[in-house]
This record gives sequence, structure tokens and C-alpha cells, in this order.
Amino acid sequence: MSEYLIRLLVGGAVVSAFAMLGDLLRPKSFAGLFGAAPSVALATLGIAIHQHGANYAAVQTGSMMAGAVALAIYSAFVCQLLVRARVRALPATLMSIVVWLAAAFGLWAVAGGQA
Repeated sequence: MSEYLIRLLVGGAVVSAFAMLGDLLRPKSFAGLFGAAPSVALATLGIAIHQHGANYAAVQTGSMMAGAVALAIYSAFVCQLLVRARVRALPATLMSIVVWLAAAFGLWAVAGGQA
């Protein structure tokens, strides 16, 4: 139970810090970028370093970066389908899951397939 309490406190503090940073930046649409995801990732990495060491956290960091790249590729592909091909949102996102899976597993394989 103590791990969950630490995760709650660290995550909450980092979420608040990122929210304040997002509130200071212009345009206000950047505030969402600094909301939950970076703060949860930092809290998770902090706990991983404390419990398993820096090498374990380094592998997790690589996985997070690969996931972010795969999400960017997926998002760009969805945007192309929505804007250029004029596909509706639901079919565009569902078709693009294949692109996300290919990007995610491709990056995972390039990184050596470590979990």
C-alpha cells in the first residue's frame, strides 16, 4: 500500500508542477501537453529507480520514448486520413491502429525487444 501512496503523492506533486508550467505558457492549448502523461511518467520512473535501480529505469525510459514516437506516427497518419482522404474519425482511428501497432512493435524490435 505504501507504493501506491508514494505514487499518489509524487504523481500529484508533479502533475501540479506541470499544470502550473502549462498555465504559464502561451497558447493555452499547451496546458494539456503538460498535464498527466509527463508527470505520471516521471513518478513511475522515480519509483522504478528507487525499487529496481537505474538500469531498469533506463529500459523503461526507452520504452516510453518508443511509445511516444509510435503515438506521433499514429497521430500523423490519422491526421492525413482525416484531412486529405476525408475519412470519418471512427474509421480513420480504427484503421490506423494497425499503423500504431507496426510502429510500436517495430521500434520495440529495433531496441532489442527488451521488456
